[in-house]
Amino acid sequence: MPLPASIQEMLDSQKVSYNLSPKDGGLNSLSPVQLQKSGSIVQSVLLQDAQGRVQVLFPIGKIIDLESLRSQTGRKLEGVSMDDLKPLIRQQELVCVPAIPRWQGMQTIVDESLLDKKTLLLEPGSGGDLLEISQQDFTQIVATSDRARCAVDMPTLTEDDGDDEAKIFDSVKRFTQKRIKQRLDETLELPPLPETAQRIIKLRADPNADINDLANIVEIDPSLAAQVVSWAASPYYSAPGKIKSVHDAIVRVLGFDMVLNLSLGLALGKTMTMQCLTPRHVSRYWRGAVYTAAVVEGLVTSIAREHRPGFGMAYLSGLLNNFGYLVMAEVFPPYFSSIERLGKANPQAPSAAIEQHILGITGNQMASWLMDNWNMPEEVVVALRQQNNPKFDGVNAEYAKLVYIAQAMLANAGFGSGSPRQIPDSLFTELHLDAATAKITVDNILESGQDLDAIAEQMRG
Repeated sequence: MPLPASIQEMLDSQKVSYNLSPKDGGLNSLSPVQLQKSGSIVQSVLLQDAQGRVQVLFPIGKIIDLESLRSQTGRKLEGVSMDDLKPLIRQQELVCVPAIPRWQGMQTIVDESLLDKKTLLLEPGSGGDLLEISQQDFTQIVATSDRARCAVDMPTLTEDDGDDEAKIFDSVKRFTQKRIKQRLDETLELPPLPETAQRIIKLRADPNADINDLANIVEIDPSLAAQVVSWAASPYYSAPGKIKSVHDAIVRVLGFDMVLNLSLGLALGKTMTMQCLTPRHVSRYWRGAVYTAAVVEGLVTSIAREHRPGFGMAYLSGLLNNFGYLVMAEVFPPYFSSIERLGKANPQAPSAAIEQHILGITGNQMASWLMDNWNMPEEVVVALRQQNNPKFDGVNAEYAKLVYIAQAMLANAGFGSGSPRQIPDSLFTELHLDAATAKITVDNILESGQDLDAIAEQMRG
């Protein structure tokens, strides 16, 4: 794959001697341990303050420690938002910030650990092969750059959920000791499962349940009923005529299974107070939930019936994929801004890794644990816990992998704040998905973005 013209011009102007090195399946296919061992692979992020933007070069498998950087540079640098970054990257026909010093003429800070490597592999920003250069050449091209020790190891995300509860209580205990000195049971006081959600779960287990039973439960909560009707009436579903009731939504548009699980997901979204979340946070949560659910819906529909997972459980897993975001904000409000700040500065790192770094647990762990305590379906419990683990092969793994693929494909298409990542071909094969068809599905969904954005805005309330 040829280098982008802008990168080729930079390399030529700096007289850099290099070879192209294949990614061997993509950096995102490496485990955190492998990433940390691959310290010679160089990545780049942009930070900014009142003085302007700076570029930071550091090893893959690491995250930038903003406080360490502040103590060494005297600057309170913050991450550049993806909304500001994407136009710049697209203008240069790139997919990410290249690890080429002084890109766009910016001041560059180099993590000192890179200077210990004999050979370095630089991300060119194109998503293709890496640039392999010698330490001598690297030292030469960063000669005018500042140096700092600002990168720390990215935490390894545990795949074993057997001790999640102990880890959650340990983290909350440390949190209370540091901050508010309350009893542990007071600190972890989360809302009970809403009555509407309890009724829906009971209805799921009733083989004789019918449309009227479901409509009656949903209509007990007027705001929930209004959301379901608005969802079904969206131009996204192109329903003929006017949708006037929950019964209409079930019979004419969405179907029993989807309304049941949609109602359950919406009811759970109301359990958190969201006191420390701004309207922008809430809007981002619902937008991610709606789009991920829509992609999961499209993927499941494209799978042959004999291999298709349960549609309702898959859809609900997609809708609740980031429920841990709300839980973290509810349980750890003083730390929530720190998680947001560090995540913005490290767009290359999974949000779960940032949470693990700061708190010792992830939102996915907490959400999965809470769902289990609420006696939610096991498919959803597993999907939320293992959604970042494409190698998980336990019971109900297909639901976690559907969410993983949906999130990755959305990120690769430029949706949200996540960085692009490769999806192993084996995942498509395992789920009986066709990669080309899946891409068409995502493209079609993004073309309907205006309709989905309207749905997300209605969910925000």
